[in-house]
Amino acid sequence: MKENVYQFNFNQLDGKEVSLSDFKGKAILVVNTASACGLTYHYTGLEKLYQKYKDEGLVIIGFPCNQFGTQEPGTSEEIQEFCSLNYDVTFPMSSKVEVNGKNEHPLFKYLKSELKGTLTDSVKWNFTKFLIDRDGMPFKRFSSTVEPEDISSSIDKIL
Repeated sequence: MKENVYQFNFNQLDGKEVSLSDFKGKAILVVNTASACGLTYHYTGLEKLYQKYKDEGLVIIGFPCNQFGTQEPGTSEEIQEFCSLNYDVTFPMSSKVEVNGKNEHPLFKYLKSELKGTLTDSVKWNFTKFLIDRDGMPFKRFSSTVEPEDISSSIDKIL
């Protein structure tokens, strides 16, 4: 059987472990996030996408990361509070992870191997987005500069 994302787990901000296999049959948008980045406003667009598509089968999972300009210095509690108070984020959020390097989360290692980057496969900045189809297969990668609303046409294709 070909590898897919369902073999991976993550810990939510509250520490509870979640298997991506819980989202079988849904499209998944994986995003590395940060609370103190010039792109933090992407939370607004991501939440709008989530509200628009969640009933059709889209799940968005935010993966806070402090590897880019130390723009996610907070604890899980601080990240949760920031996202709730400032952006009304209701989609699932992981505890802080690394997306590059020897301590990178295995999900990001897999996604980067399946959806190649420009010049290098590494995640270049906060709010890089990986869209996964309903079968758990990586579908498309979007750079951090792509606005969440500009992903709609790709989401429509896989829903």
